[in-house]
Amino acid sequence: MEEVDVEPVITNIPAASHGKHLGFAWGPGDILLFETLYKASGTCSAGSGCAFIHEVRKDEDIYSPILRKLFNESHHIFVGLQTIREDLPSKNKKPQFVSISKNYRSVIRACMEELQQVAVSTKDAQVAMQYGNQVSILLAIELIWNLCEVLFIDAAPAGSLLLHLLDWVRLHKADVDEKARDVLQSESPAEHHDYWDVVMSYVLQGRLDEARQMLMKQANLQCTISPELSMTIPQPGGNQTLTEFDVKWRHWHEEVDRCLQDSSSPATNTWRSSARSILVGDEDTLLAHKDLLSTWYHFLVTRLLFCHPTVKPTELHYYAQSCLTMFLDSRSVPEPLDSILLAAFEFDIHQVIKDCSIALNNWWFVAHLTDLLDHCKLLQSHNLHFGSNLREFLLLEYASGLFTHHSLWQLAVDYFDNCPEFGRVYLELQIERVPLDTERKALKVLRICEQRQMSEQVRSICKVMAMRALRNNRLGSALSWSIRAKDAAFATLISERFLQDYCARGTFSDLDLIDNLGPAMLLSDRLTFLGKYREFHKLYGEKRFGEAAKLLLSLMTAKIAPRSFWMTLLTDALPLLEQKEVGRYNVLLRLSFQEEDLELTKVELLRLALARNLAMAIVKEGTVET
Repeated sequence: MEEVDVEPVITNIPAASHGKHLGFAWGPGDILLFETLYKASGTCSAGSGCAFIHEVRKDEDIYSPILRKLFNESHHIFVGLQTIREDLPSKNKKPQFVSISKNYRSVIRACMEELQQVAVSTKDAQVAMQYGNQVSILLAIELIWNLCEVLFIDAAPAGSLLLHLLDWVRLHKADVDEKARDVLQSESPAEHHDYWDVVMSYVLQGRLDEARQMLMKQANLQCTISPELSMTIPQPGGNQTLTEFDVKWRHWHEEVDRCLQDSSSPATNTWRSSARSILVGDEDTLLAHKDLLSTWYHFLVTRLLFCHPTVKPTELHYYAQSCLTMFLDSRSVPEPLDSILLAAFEFDIHQVIKDCSIALNNWWFVAHLTDLLDHCKLLQSHNLHFGSNLREFLLLEYASGLFTHHSLWQLAVDYFDNCPEFGRVYLELQIERVPLDTERKALKVLRICEQRQMSEQVRSICKVMAMRALRNNRLGSALSWSIRAKDAAFATLISERFLQDYCARGTFSDLDLIDNLGPAMLLSDRLTFLGKYREFHKLYGEKRFGEAAKLLLSLMTAKIAPRSFWMTLLTDALPLLEQKEVGRYNVLLRLSFQEEDLELTKVELLRLALARNLAMAIVKEGTVET
C-alpha cells in the first residue's frame, strides 16, 4: 500500500504579526516560538519585540489528567509482558498474549468511559469538545487493536473467525443496545419510533433470539414471528469439523430461502420481507440498510455471516475490499481509519503500524501494539535501515515523549531498559534533561542512575545539587552531594568553607554530618582534616586530653591543615599544656611551625605561653629529681 502524502497541520501562533521574524528553539517534545527584532532581510528593527514566548506541543495528550491513567496502567502491563519467558512453547504463550491484549483494551475502555463522563458533565463547551475528540480517537484505537487481536494475536481459524468478528462488531456497535433499552423502558415499546430499527439491527448482527424477544412486544400479535426467525443460525465450535458446520449452515440457509420463496408464507409487510432477504444475504437489501449498518466493516461482517460463514483468514482481504467499494459512495474518499482496517484485513501488519503512526497524534498505540506483536514473533523479519528494529524505534520515540512530562518521565525508564540496542544511550541523554526542581526529585533521578551504573550521570547530578546547595549556603547538603559524587576538588572547597565558618563563629554547623563522615573523609586531605579536627573537639569535650593531644599532634605533623588554620591549631594546643595527662616536653618539641606567616602579636603571645609552660615543666622536673 503506497504511503499517502499528508499535509502538515497548520498551527496558528497568536500575537505573531504578519511579516515578523520568528525565532524558535527545538525541545525534546515541543517547540518554543518567539518574535524577534529582526526583519525578514536580517536587519534589526527599532522598537521592542513581542513579550510572549509560545510553546507548540507535539503531544498534548500527556498533559491530560485522565489520559495519564492510560499511560500509567499500560506501563504496568508492558512491564509484565517483558517477563514472559522466551523459551516457553508458542501454544503456552498464546493465551497469555491474548490476555495481555485484552488488558490493554480494558485500560483504553476505562479511560474512554471516564472521558465521556467528563465531556457530558462539563459546562465548558471547549473542554467538552476536547474530551469528545479524545473519546473518538480512543474509540478508533480500541477498534483497531481489537481487530489486530482477532487476526494476528489470537489468529482465529476459519469458522471461529466469524464468531470473533461478530463480537468485534457488536462491541463497537453499542448504540443498538442503547436504543433497545430506550425502547423497552418506554410505555409502549412497539409504538416507539426506534422499535423496528432495533429489530432490524438485531437481525443484521445475527442476534435472532433478541429480535424474537423484541417482536414479542407486539401487543396484538397480528404480526406473527416469521418461521425463518425462529430458526437458530448454526454456530461453529464444539467437536464438529468445519465441514460438518458448513453442511449444517447450508441446510439452514436452504430452509430460509425456501421460506422466502414459499407462497404460503407471504411477506405481509416490509420489515418481514427485508428480514428474509437479509437472512439469505441479499446484497441490495443489506445496502438498503446503510443507516443501520453505519460502516463498511459492519456490512462486511453481516455479509460474511449470511453468505460466507466459513471464510478463511486469507480470503478476508477480497471481501473487505469489495465491501468497502460497495458501501462507500463513488465520490467518497476512504478515511485514514478505513485504510488502516483494510490493511489489517490484508494482514499487512507493517502497513497498519505505518498508517497509525501517521494518523494518530502520539506513539502510545503503535509502541505498545508493536511490542506485543513482536513478542508474538510476528515482526521478526522487519528491520529498519537505520539501526534498531521497528519495535525498539517506536518504544524509543514513545519513551522520549514521556520524558518531557514532569512526572511521566519515570515510566519512560522501563521502556528504555527494554530496548537492548539504543535504550541505554537514549536514557543517558534524556536523564540529563530532567529538571532537578527539588532534592527529592534529584534523589529519584540519582537512584535510577546508580541502579544502572551510570557513573557519569551520577557525578553530574551530584555536582549540580552540590553547587546549588553551596550557593544557598547549605554547606552540609553541599558536602553530602560532593561526597556522593566522589568529587575531591569540590569536597576540598566545601571543607574550606566549613573551616572558615568555624574561625568566624567558633562552632561547626551540620555536626551530624561531620561526626559521621566515616571512610568518606578520605576523599580529600582537607576533608580528612575537617573530620579529624572535629574528632579532636569531641575528645577535648569529653576530657580525654591525652587522646586529644595525640590527635592534635598528628594533625600538626601530617601538614594537611591549611596554612590559614595553623594559628588556630596552636591556640587549641595551649589548654592541653596545662593538663597533667599531657607530657609537656613531647608537646613542646613538636611545636615547630614556621612563623613567618603568623601574626607577630599572636606569635609573641604564644612564645610567652610556651616559655611559661617550659619553666613550669623544668621546675616540676627538678623537684621530682630532688
